[in-house]
Amino acid sequence: MSKDLNLCQFIGRLGKDVDMRYTADGKAIANLTIACGESWKDKQGNKQEKTEWVRISAFGKLAEIMGQYLKKGAQVYISGRMQTRKWQDKDGQDRYTTEIIADQLQMLDSRGGASSEPSDAHSAPMPDDGFDDDIPF
Repeated sequence: MSKDLNLCQFIGRLGKDVDMRYTADGKAIANLTIACGESWKDKQGNKQEKTEWVRISAFGKLAEIMGQYLKKGAQVYISGRMQTRKWQDKDGQDRYTTEIIADQLQMLDSRGGASSEPSDAHSAPMPDDGFDDDIPF
């Protein structure tokens, strides 16, 4: 049994609406970015802030839920695994993208979804391969 663990957990707010796409066989793909901020006081007592933008991808049923219920500004908890993909840009140069492949979602505020939809964690199968797009963003 492997002792490795690839698990990432984030709470943040969507930077824009979810970008939805579908594979040729109709499976949903959701791409989104969330802002995870932190603040602290420096040695002089001044408030400092930093925001990390986290790229998230989801597939299947979880992607459909994200596309239907999440909007810009929604606060969410997302759990998944980190993955780095290699792709080529328009000039044929190798590029790399690191993203989180989501397997759980919890909507943390009413802006994230309709009140009739439960905000419990949802799971979706994770594909072995990435998807084709014009990354980086």
